[in-house]
Amino acid sequence: MNGRQASSTTSNGNYGDYIKFLELVGNCKHIKRTGWVLRDVHDPETISGHMYRMSVMSFLIPEDMKLNRIKCMKLALIHDLAESLVGDITPYCGISKQEKRLREHKAILEICSLLDQTGSEEILKLFEEYENQETAEAQLVKDFDLYDMVLQAFEYEKRDEKPKLHEEFFVNTKGRFKTEFVRKLVEELHKQREEYYENFTSDMKKKNHSAS
Repeated sequence: MNGRQASSTTSNGNYGDYIKFLELVGNCKHIKRTGWVLRDVHDPETISGHMYRMSVMSFLIPEDMKLNRIKCMKLALIHDLAESLVGDITPYCGISKQEKRLREHKAILEICSLLDQTGSEEILKLFEEYENQETAEAQLVKDFDLYDMVLQAFEYEKRDEKPKLHEEFFVNTKGRFKTEFVRKLVEELHKQREEYYENFTSDMKKKNHSAS
C-alpha cells in the first residue's frame, strides 16, 4: 500500500495520527453536498448527514436479503470518506469520472496512512469494493446512495413548499436502481410525492378561490 503507515494506535501509542484521522472524518460534518449547493438549496445536508442515514438504512436491511449487514454499514460509513479531502465532486464540476476516481483514491490512501495496518487495509478494501460494484453488498449500498438523494430532494420540496422543484433528481435516477428492496422504496417515495403534489395543488386552489 502506498503512503506512510502509522504505528498501531493502541500498542505503540500513536494517538497523534489517530486524532488527525478523526479530524479528517470531522471535515465531513461541515462539507455541504455539492448538488444542493449548486441549486441554492437553503441549509443543505452535509456529507456526514448523507452517510449517516445510509448507515441506518444498512442497519435495517431485511434478514431475508441474506446480506452481510455489518459490511453494508461499513461501506456506507466510508464510501464518501475521501471527500473529506477532495470535496464532493459531481458531474457538474467539470471533472471526468476517471480524474474523480484518481483524486479520491489518492485521498483515501492519504487518510488510511494515518491508521495502523489493520484499520487502513480494511478501509481501503471497503472503499475499493464500493467503487468496483462487484458484490451484492456494494450494489445495495450504491442503491442507498441514490435513494438517499431522491429522498432528500423530496424532503426539500416539502420543507420549502415547492413541489416538483427537484424533479431532475428523480429523472436522472430512473432505471438505475439494481435491488428489488430499494426499487420498492423508490416506488413508495414516488407515490408519496405525487400525493403531496396533488394535495398541495388542491390546497393552493382553495386558497386562491377564497382570496378571490
